[in-house]
Amino acid sequence: MEALSNFWAVYSNVVLSLGTNSLLALSIWLTLACGMLAMANAAFMGIGAYTSAILTMNFGVPFPVAIAGGMAAPALMAFVIGKPTLRLSGVYLAMATLAFGEVVRIAILNTEDLTGGALGLNGIPAVTQWWHVLLALVLVLFGLWRLRRSKVGRAFESIKEDETAAGLMGIDVGASKMLAFVLGAAIAGLAGALNAHLTFFIGPNEFGFDRGVDILTMAVLGGINSLFGPVLGAVILTMLPESLRAFGDFRMVINGIILVLIVLFLPKGIWDPARMRQWFGRKGGAQ
Repeated sequence: MEALSNFWAVYSNVVLSLGTNSLLALSIWLTLACGMLAMANAAFMGIGAYTSAILTMNFGVPFPVAIAGGMAAPALMAFVIGKPTLRLSGVYLAMATLAFGEVVRIAILNTEDLTGGALGLNGIPAVTQWWHVLLALVLVLFGLWRLRRSKVGRAFESIKEDETAAGLMGIDVGASKMLAFVLGAAIAGLAGALNAHLTFFIGPNEFGFDRGVDILTMAVLGGINSLFGPVLGAVILTMLPESLRAFGDFRMVINGIILVLIVLFLPKGIWDPARMRQWFGRKGGAQ
């Protein structure tokens, strides 16, 4: 028990980051599952983090209300910007959502009285517990699993495969994309709210371009053909830098090489259900 306590005292933030990063990977999985390359999840995370932190610090609201606010604010923003941006596709949608992320960062920098500007917000109550993160992850996974097996999930899959054909079959493509975008924003906001009340401090640079690329990499690395893939990718990208810490200044180079090799030799991600069925099918046939 003492060894466990010592481990938790040292690595608790890393372990809890596994949960919040998994939520972020699942948030972008929703848009990818609907065929959209949207890169606004880091911005939505920032909106959720700042909203929940301001509600807690300035208005003294209970933690559950702050979490709800941290989910509602980015969801509302996603609905507002979704109308013009979701008409775009591919790299143009990625560019538009990246521009939105830069707008959010500049807005945070220029509202010093509310957000602390470049100095960020410090002294956020550390009320996030391990079971908060675990419960949020379980509920999101269960909700997405049910969504994927529902009529809406099948509509997402149809749009990803062929948007024109999906529309001809009677699927409301615009409404489906908007739903995926808004739900993804809410999940990213949830991750931001939990993370803000875990790390004591948040700043605008935490939710910029680099964070957006990390979120996308988590989902693509793990594989977007199942819900387990983004979680696996989040675990790998969170743990890999820590496991390579012994290499000192070279750890980021080795980290990058490993990721490049995985992308080259496993283009559909590490967790590919079709490949898994093929492997286990062969083993079963051999027996």
